[in-house]
Amino acid sequence: MILETATVTAIESDALWVEAVQKSACETCTAQKGCGTAVLSKLTGRTSRLRVLKSEGTTESYRVGQQVTIAIPEDVVVLASVCAYLIPLGASLIGLWAMGPSDLLSVIGAILGLGIGGGLVSLYNAKYCNDPRFNPVLLAEDGLPETVILP
Repeated sequence: MILETATVTAIESDALWVEAVQKSACETCTAQKGCGTAVLSKLTGRTSRLRVLKSEGTTESYRVGQQVTIAIPEDVVVLASVCAYLIPLGASLIGLWAMGPSDLLSVIGAILGLGIGGGLVSLYNAKYCNDPRFNPVLLAEDGLPETVILP
């Protein structure tokens, strides 16, 4: 599990929206003062918002601005990476190959394949966005995952 401390930004009936500051390689680099990327990273203050499903009966125990610990299973990160990168790339290559010997048709096939691959990823995301197995887990104060009731 990848652990991250986040701040609660919104509370829904079945989930919490949390915001965590993204860490970059710039934080560990020794050339921070002489690098423009580190300066831009500090100026933008990149954050990421995540939707974390709550367990039943925990609505009252959280408030906006509270610090919570979330855990993201490694297999979910790997699966998301495969979906986000390999499916559109593979569909693009299939479209490239399927459209024939002409350069123009190959480019059109690759673009169509990329669009279809992106659509498949979108459908997959819509299907599993509320599935607790594919979402970050809210850790209780004792460091153990809270129980999430499956629908």
